[in-house]
Parts: sequence; C-alpha cells; structure tokens
Amino acid sequence: LRVQNKKLYLATFAAVLGPLSFGFVLGYSSPVIPELRKINDPRLRLDSNQASWFGSVVTLGAAAGGILGGYLVDKVGRKLSLMLCSIPYIFGYLVIISAQNVWMLYFGRMLSGLASGITSLVVPVYISEVSHPKVRGMLGSCVQLMVVTGILGAYIAGIELRWPWLAVLGSVPPCMMVLLMSFMPETPRFLLSHNQLSEAVAALRFLRGPQADHEWECQQIEAGVQEEELKLSEFKNPSIYRPLLIGVALMFFQQVTGINAVMFYAETIFEDANFKDSRMASVIVGSIQVCFTAVAALIIDKTGRKVLLYISGIIMALSTALFGLYFKVVLPNQNNASNPDVWFTLNAASPGTESSMSWLAVVSLGLFVAGFALGWGPIPWLVISEIFPLKARGISSAACVLTNWIMAFLVTKEFQDLLAFLTSYGTFWLFSAFCCLNVTFTAFYVPETKGQTLEQIEAYFRRY
Repeated sequence: LRVQNKKLYLATFAAVLGPLSFGFVLGYSSPVIPELRKINDPRLRLDSNQASWFGSVVTLGAAAGGILGGYLVDKVGRKLSLMLCSIPYIFGYLVIISAQNVWMLYFGRMLSGLASGITSLVVPVYISEVSHPKVRGMLGSCVQLMVVTGILGAYIAGIELRWPWLAVLGSVPPCMMVLLMSFMPETPRFLLSHNQLSEAVAALRFLRGPQADHEWECQQIEAGVQEEELKLSEFKNPSIYRPLLIGVALMFFQQVTGINAVMFYAETIFEDANFKDSRMASVIVGSIQVCFTAVAALIIDKTGRKVLLYISGIIMALSTALFGLYFKVVLPNQNNASNPDVWFTLNAASPGTESSMSWLAVVSLGLFVAGFALGWGPIPWLVISEIFPLKARGISSAACVLTNWIMAFLVTKEFQDLLAFLTSYGTFWLFSAFCCLNVTFTAFYVPETKGQTLEQIEAYFRRY
C-alpha cells in the first residue's frame, strides 16, 4: 500500500489552510492592540478593558464554533464544513476592515473566532480520516504546526502592516482553502457511513494512488462503520464515554499548563532582558513554537504520542517552576501584593535584581514554549481526532473543543485575579503542579495510538 501518494499531502495542505487562518486570528491581536490603543480615531481607540475583550472574545466565538462544528461535521460532511467555515473568516475580517466603532471590532473578532472553533474541530477529523496510519501522526501534527505558523506570520506582518491591511492579509488563507477544498474528496469513512461505496472507493483512489488495494481498505473501514444514529443512552457504554472523558481531560490539561499566562508575560520578560523591540521578541517566541512543533511532527510517528507527552510535561513542569523562582527572587516582598499588574510588579523590583536574573526568565520562557510545542500543543488535538468512534465523532469532538476554548477564555480573562490571589510565583508553581498532573494522567489513561488504524483504536475501547 503506497502511503507516499502526493495527493494525500495535497488534501492535507488544503485542509491545514484552516488552522493557518485560525493561527493568524490568534496572532492578529498582538500587533493590533498596541496600535488601536494609540489610534487617533476615538471611536476605535481601545482602553485596557476593551483591549482585553478584543483579545479574548475570539475564544467565546470559538466555543460557539466548536458546538456548530460538531453538528456540521456529521450532517454535511467534513469537506463541506471546511468550505463553509471560510465564510465567517472572510466576513469577520471585512467587518474589522470597515469598523466604525469598537463594537464592530468585537463582532468581527467574534465571527473569526466562530470560524476558528469550526476549524479546530473539523480539520483534525478530516486529516485523521484521509490519512494512512503510518503518516497520520505527522499529518495530524501539521494542524498545530500551521496554527503556530499563522501566529508567527501575524507577528512578522504586524511589524510592517497597519491593522486594516493585516486583516486583508488574514483573509487570503481562507479564500485559498475554499478554492482548493472544492477539488478535494470527502473522507472515505463519512461516505461509507452514508452508504456511498463508489464515492468512497473514488476518494481512496485519489488519496492512495491507483496501485493501492482500495476495495480491501474500504472493507476494513466498512467493518467499523455503524450506520445507526448515536443515542443518548449509549453514553453509558465505555467505548463511548471513556474516549470522551480522555479527550475532555486532554483539552483541560492543555490549557491549565499556563500557556496563555506564559505568553502574556513574554513581552515583559524580553524587555526586562534588554530586548528593545517587544514585537521582535514576539517573533522570536513564535519562531521557537514553529521550530519545535515541526520537530514533533517529524518524529511523532517514530516515538509515539505518549513519549512526547511525557517529555513535554516534564519540560513544562521544570520551566514553570523556574518561572516561579524568578518571580520569588525578583519580587521577594510581593507575597500579598494587591496590584497584580505585570508592569507594576516588575518595575517595583529592587534595582539591579531583575537584570541580573533576567537570563533565568528568558531560559524559562524558551524552555516552556519549546516543551509545549513538542507535545502538549499538537498531540491533544491529534489524539482527539483518533480515539472517538465514527458515530460519536461529531458530538465528542464538539465537547472537547468547547472545553478547550472555555478554559482558554477563563485562563486569559481571570489570570490577573489569580495573580492577586496566589502572587506571581505561587501562580507559576500552581501551573508547574498541573504539568506534573499532566504526566501522571498520560501514564495511566492516554492510549498509545501510533501505527494503528482508526478501526483498531475503536476496537481497543470496545474491549472495556
């Protein structure tokens, strides 16, 4: 069976233009918020609270998109869902470009967030269902690789482009996606679940090449396809609820590693370490993410999922513990500070302390971002695309995406309150404890899916 068929990679490329768009949406706020806080037009100028909402309202739209995506992916298919999600991406950017007030900016961000939520659910499902087991890990990891590439692209373009032109640039990948996806096949598993055998064989011929045994693979898939609708009572079945609980837990643990909190501190830490240009610092962080996510994509089918989750969790636990040590040393009197503002607390540190310890902060930041990109960034998204049975894939994936985005919103919005309650070093030591829990959870509950077909993974859960 040929797995190196170029058309499989073409279908994957068309699909991952969605995560590229999604990453650009996430990265868009970083260069744009400072610009909108200084803009001359008072109708569009953001204060601190509005800037916070401009950044975080995307996560609310994405949570809604996760629910909508769970419905669409089962009702209209994987391919059409991807094509439809291009509409709110493009329309969201159009609203931002033509914004006359702050509420239009919010609405545009909400629309692009909605599209991001659909994308984050549908693309992993599409890629896992079209891929051969030998390359499914690598291709599935390309989802997170394109997300961080989109973030980095927004950072780099934001150095030169003003916010309206950055929005124009952001609308290019979803336009390309809808064009390319129109030439790509639907997934064989979705087609077989709707009794479209000839279309499924044609899809496999496109994805595997003419020399592969399409009939044999169709039979293997068909054996695992159950045509009946999922009933609520079936969630009592371990083969349904066990992968769902594992998927929800993976999404929860991904967010409580503190990734959003660490990225929140990034610019402050680099400036403290005498990096004059905070935007260039963001580019450096984005580059580390892209580099290590690419490494994960290249080695995941050889090492397996669990090994990378172990390594990633341990690196993040150590680096967040070092972060805590940094803030404990730099801010020794901030045990019960009532003002958790990052700029205030760093500038209030004793003179010379922060510069002499700045290397520790920079090393911790680099280690944390590298560790996250190596495992807990891409792998939870890959695993949830693999472990759900076909008939529960839509609703189970929606529950996981909803969990991820709600946790992302809570961490982003409530981070300042957490700092006030636990202090800076206490907060990062809490994140370190969660990273240790991640490793423990992986050891006891996450199955190794390397090299297995989706049907074999489904059979594994049916044994319980």
